[in-house]
Amino acid sequence: MVDDSPLLALSNVRVMADEACILDLPALTIPAGESAAILGANGSGKSTLVKLIARQLYPAWGADVRIFGQDSWNVFDLRKLLGIVSSTMQLDFDAEPPLEVLDCVVSGFFASRGLWAHQSYTQDMVDVSVAALGDVGAQHLIGRSMASLSTGEARRVLIARALAHRPRALLLDEPCAGLDPAARHHFLDMLRGVARSGVALLLITHHIEEILPEIDRIVMLRGGRLDRDGAKADLLTGDSLTRLFGLPMMVTERHGWYQADIHP
Repeated sequence: MVDDSPLLALSNVRVMADEACILDLPALTIPAGESAAILGANGSGKSTLVKLIARQLYPAWGADVRIFGQDSWNVFDLRKLLGIVSSTMQLDFDAEPPLEVLDCVVSGFFASRGLWAHQSYTQDMVDVSVAALGDVGAQHLIGRSMASLSTGEARRVLIARALAHRPRALLLDEPCAGLDPAARHHFLDMLRGVARSGVALLLITHHIEEILPEIDRIVMLRGGRLDRDGAKADLLTGDSLTRLFGLPMMVTERHGWYQADIHP
């Protein structure tokens, strides 16, 4: 049964590129309903892990990769349970021909870019999409083209596209990339609402200030391997981050938010 199975269960995972191992995870399990942050520097294996979860690449023989208890998924069915949002995904929706905001969200039901003549969508799909846009504070953008939106506005629309399926979890790959400080603040506040609604968040980042108070677990990757895995309060420390990023780090915490600075 999918209901009680972990969001993610990996064992004996090795991903190779040009005869080099770029991801080596003997074991990693994230229970269903748990929000976690995957934290690491550039080149730590975060992007490879995202592609593994998204079924964009596959590990070496002998690995066991299960998402919600299944090792084999139709990608369209998987998207109904696990929404995926990334800064690179946004480029596809900004391109020509122009794509209207509501069409972008509704087309998520068909895993396509926009709506086509052969696709038959229902009023329920439209209503759910409008509601999802409202949930992320983007309903007023209906009628605009994706290319006309700011980075923060477009990112909200992509969150709505994922939420329209009522997924159990969201995989957020560097979701704040390209946002200015004000847009990032409002975007993270919106994500807090998503987390409080019961949707688990799997946040991929190298910025600890983006880790929401609602996220309690941290998985640290370094050099393609699991470095540390545990509670946020235990891992977001100067010693742990100094080891992770290779520079002396000083950490402060306020109201559940953490900030890291390079120690002079």
